[in-house]
Amino acid sequence: MELMSRTDTKIPHIALVSSTLDLTFLKNAFEASGLNVRLSIYPEPGFESADVAVAWNPPHGLLAEMPNVKMVHSIAAGLDNIFADPNLPPVPVCRVVDSQHALGMAEYAIWSVLLFHREMDRHLQNATHKRWERPAQKAAQDYTVGILGFGAIGRTVGRSLRALNYNVRGWARSQKEEAGIAIYCGDGQLPDFLSGCDALICLLPLTDATRGILNAGLFAHLPQGAAIINMGRGEHMVEADLLAAIDSGHLRGAVLDVFLKEPLPEESPLWSHPKIFGTPHIASMPNPGDVAAQIFENTTRVLAGREPLNSGSRESGY
Repeated sequence: MELMSRTDTKIPHIALVSSTLDLTFLKNAFEASGLNVRLSIYPEPGFESADVAVAWNPPHGLLAEMPNVKMVHSIAAGLDNIFADPNLPPVPVCRVVDSQHALGMAEYAIWSVLLFHREMDRHLQNATHKRWERPAQKAAQDYTVGILGFGAIGRTVGRSLRALNYNVRGWARSQKEEAGIAIYCGDGQLPDFLSGCDALICLLPLTDATRGILNAGLFAHLPQGAAIINMGRGEHMVEADLLAAIDSGHLRGAVLDVFLKEPLPEESPLWSHPKIFGTPHIASMPNPGDVAAQIFENTTRVLAGREPLNSGSRESGY
């Protein structure tokens, strides 16, 4: 028995922790991969002794009660739900980086832009009324797509839209460069950036500075008939302001993949609004096997006293 105990201590213990998501799919991915780890899913007994917590919306204060934890790892690119814990222990917090995830986001962005640029939203509404209309078409080069948040995913989305000949512009907190794409930066250039957007894609990280940024004040800087595509976080959107801007006719409509409350409550008016197209946070989903492999790599690094890959910043929130 003593020999088994010594052997067990060499096997990393990973706890899967979430208050909102069933992480059994990730446990299955670890087991299918053959990676030599011990797995616990919160709140089953023993999870608190884990070396690493793999988290998505963890209960606040819970991670601080795990005395052996040496790293907290997100199951995706977002870290805001982890940094939101005021009692987060002083250990590395890491994200998943997946090039295929960025390509999936680009695919969703292209579909959303086409919905408005080619007026498919109008045709879908016409179909419900058996109305036959053939509006004039606008070339992609004459349709401007703005990307709010020009990080790694924003860059991939921008390049994909440029490849389809769209006029693309991006906005970021700091100056960046990308061939064929005009980049605006800082609060001072935000109004000019917004003023030329036919469609606005939100890909911002969620921080104190970006929470509620999609509000009436921002919408007022967009031209009449612009469309909103939110692929960032539901907390970016002030939903009442969006509804008011669409109902007033200032905004054409919206595609929303993220919401303030998920799953979207049945009583939400977003379900039935004819100019809002919602999807259940599926713009792009990382491959569970790739996620497990990245988490295992970082776990072995941390337990060996090395720096993990793709750690986030508490100061920036991402």
